Formats: sequence, structure tokens, C-alpha cells
Amino acid sequence: MSAKGSILVIDDETEIRESLEQLLELEGYKADSAATGDEGLRRIENGLFDLVLLDINLPDRNGLDLLQHIKRESPELGVIMITAYASTQMAFQASKQGADSYITKPWDNDKLLLEIRNTVDKSRLQAENLQLRRALKRYDLPNVVGKSEKMQKVMDLITQVAASRATVLITGESGTGKELIAKTIHATSPRADRAFVPVNTGSMPVDLLESTLFGHVKGAFTSAIATKRGLFEVANQGTIFFDEIGTVGVETQTKLLRVIQEREFMRLGGTENIKVDVRILAATNADLRKMVVDGRFREDLFYRLNVITIELPPLRERKEDVPQLAEHFLRKFSAENGRTGLQFTPEALKVMMDYAWPGNVRELENAVERAVVLASGASLGTELLPKQLFHNGTKEAGMFPVESFDGRSLFEIMESCERRIILDMLTRTNWSQTEAADRFKIPLSTLNQKIKRLQIDVKRRGA
Repeated sequence: MSAKGSILVIDDETEIRESLEQLLELEGYKADSAATGDEGLRRIENGLFDLVLLDINLPDRNGLDLLQHIKRESPELGVIMITAYASTQMAFQASKQGADSYITKPWDNDKLLLEIRNTVDKSRLQAENLQLRRALKRYDLPNVVGKSEKMQKVMDLITQVAASRATVLITGESGTGKELIAKTIHATSPRADRAFVPVNTGSMPVDLLESTLFGHVKGAFTSAIATKRGLFEVANQGTIFFDEIGTVGVETQTKLLRVIQEREFMRLGGTENIKVDVRILAATNADLRKMVVDGRFREDLFYRLNVITIELPPLRERKEDVPQLAEHFLRKFSAENGRTGLQFTPEALKVMMDYAWPGNVRELENAVERAVVLASGASLGTELLPKQLFHNGTKEAGMFPVESFDGRSLFEIMESCERRIILDMLTRTNWSQTEAADRFKIPLSTLNQKIKRLQIDVKRRGA
């Protein structure tokens, strides 16, 4: 970028664009131009500009509508409107929608350059203030807890990507907090006052998922008694979050790719394209690269999603964050249950520090909630912690200490171990039987039979 500033000219008249570019470059500015509104938006998305010189009359868009879009997406970007037909009403509308200034054709070069210099200075000051606020947000992510080096890097990435429109892929094991990171990106972005729409792709059949995402018109299928908006329309100008994107079928992947590329889609049974402005965040605990190799995930969609990757470390790799996380959840559940003055004993904290947390942050959260609910006094000791914490759980399912026989048969001991393994997996998957069956590589019906035979109360949800 030029030291004096970078300026984009959006005007459909070739002579105007060329004369402005020449004038600006002679004054030491870096200049670029576009002949249509859509072309101008693409340049803004892919470049860094201090100022836009915007014609009101464009062949594909109304300049005032384009001004409104630019100011919504990049409020710090300066805009000077250009028109051949000056009017008080037009100037008022332009100012109301965020224009920094308003000039008419033909213009006086000296006056134009003065307006440009003042607007560029103002734009750069606003951009610097915005960068400062973003830097300060680095220390104001109240729900993202952790002082470890790995979590500090995650926080840095959040603050870097939040203000952009870039698609973000969040990876990590179940229970590491992928949806929390997605919500934090949205909450610290310019779209924070718009909708954040989560989609649990793994819990829906294909037809229902597509109807949910894209909506449908009346009569599209038997039960479509009325036209319905999809989640992409609900998320317009906001953020849509795909949880476990790896579970989406190939046919739906093709339609998602089109939305990302073209920012438009059709409702089921419809014939009209619907344009949306949606930021896409996605999360997965699967190896999408391997899924691409196996033919289960489209390579082009993977690269569209994988613009920026935030990898969340498992809790066992950032043990130093356990005390801070435990304290965070203790405050949360104390408030929810009307308790005050609760604190963990040193012995309880040591047990939590020594445990491997195969269910990650979610398992720790459940353990703290359990302790708060069962506590009879202010001190939370080891007796309030779940039994599996005393076995130094490991990541691999089924790694439990062998019990003594205690008069039990080998069959009874094996059944007890099987019950623990299933409970451990259900805890890791937030009690999703479908995900647990998938990770065990067994049919869901088989897992359900085992749950019933072992008398596992799935309604407890790990309490």
C-alpha cells in the first residue's frame, strides 16, 4: 500500500476512471478501479483500501445501496460519492448512509484532492482505532479460558480472523469447545449484532438437512404445506456454523460448495436463486484430508472451508489450564445453583490435574457441575469427583485398571469394564449415541442393545 494511501475508483465511464487514476497516481496515491458495483465489491474483499470514490449511477447497482453495503462490511473505509446530478436530497441520503463526502462532475482537482486527503486521514485513524480495539479484545474473551501457550495462540488467531469474512475451519477432538470458539469469532466480528445460526449436521437425514438449510417452497414434498425459509436465509448478514461438517453427505456438500462460491442457492422445489451474505464457520473432529482421499468428502469443498484453520488442543496437552477452567466452571455453576463461597480442596485439584480428561473440557465441565450440585458445604473435596478421575483415564477407550475379583466371575468383571468403556465414550460424545456408535465402529442398534443390557441410564447425561 502506498504511504499516502490506496484508493479504489468505482465508475462505469472509462474516461472518468482513467483520469482519476492518473490524477491520484501523480499525487502519490496507489489507484485501482472497477467498472461495476459487483467488481468493486470483489476488489474491496481482496484488497486493502483507504478510500473508495463511488459513482452513484452504476450499470448493475444503485450507488447508494452499494455505499450502505460497504459501510456495513467495512465501516472504517472512507467513501466519497460522485455524481453528475447534484441535489440537496441526494447529498442528504449519501451522508445519512455513511458517505464521508459528496462531489459533482465536473470537479475542481484541487478541491477533490483536499477532500481525498482529509478522508484518507480520517479513514486511517478509524482503522488504527479499530486495530487497537481488536488487539484489546485479545485480552477480553471471557469464555475462552486458558493461559497455556497453545490457548494463547488460539486466542491470537480468533482476534486476527474475527473481523474478516474468511471461512474458518475449527478442528479438535469432541469436547474441546469448537462451538464456543465459533461463537467467540462471531461475537467479536462486525456481524456480532446479526444472527449466529448453529447447524448440527450429524443429527439430520439428507432431505431434512437440505430443507433446513435452504428452505422449501409450498408443495416441494408431501408435508410442505407452506413456503419456509432455510437457515441460510435466517443467517443472512450473520454467521452460520456447521458442527461436525464431516457428517454431511456428498450431495449436500455439492450444494454447500455452490453457496460458498456464488453466495446464492435455491429453495427445495424452487426456481429462483436467493442471494445471501453469510459468513461460514465449520467444525470437525474427523480427519477431512483422509476423508477426501477416501472419496467421502469433496476436495474442492475442503479447500473452500480450510481457508483458515484453528486447531483446538485436547485438555491433556494443556494441563496447566485445568485449575483456571475448574474455577471458571465453579463460578458458572455456583451462580446457576445459588451457591456462594465454594472452592476445591488442594487434593481435589491435584486429582483433576493428574487426570487425562479423555472427554476434554466438556468432561471437566460435567465434573465441576456434579461437585457443585452434590456439595453439602463450602469445601469441594475428592469425594465429590466422579470415580473415573481416580483411574487416571487415558485417551484410548477401555484403558481401565483391572479390578480384583472380589468374589465376582470373569463375566461380571468383563461386563463392568464394558459398561465403563461405554460410559466413557458417551461422556466424550456429550451422550450422543449416534456419534458413540460411529466411533466404536458398530451399528447404533448394537450400542442401544448394550446400553439396555448394561442398564446405563442415558437420561442422566453423565450426572
